[in-house]
Amino acid sequence: MFSSKLKGMNITNQENSTVGEIADIAIKNDKVDAFILSVGGFLGMGERYVAVSPNSVSISHDANDKWVAKMNTTKDALKAAPEFKYPK
Repeated sequence: MFSSKLKGMNITNQENSTVGEIADIAIKNDKVDAFILSVGGFLGMGERYVAVSPNSVSISHDANDKWVAKMNTTKDALKAAPEFKYPK
């Protein structure tokens, strides 16, 4: 899998509702440290970023051989998570 395939991928939850989108990937010591998710907002307005552990996201192929990302959470839980701010 290439990072270009991950960026922009929607994350769905156990109810198959979209809870966020992979906006970026944080690498530390040659390993994926976190997925940076874009949550909330509408049409790019009011969105914010949260960092989640790569272990909390399951990435696999669906029945149509398409990559999908799932996470056991809710939109509200991600909106309430601490905001990730990019270092300057």
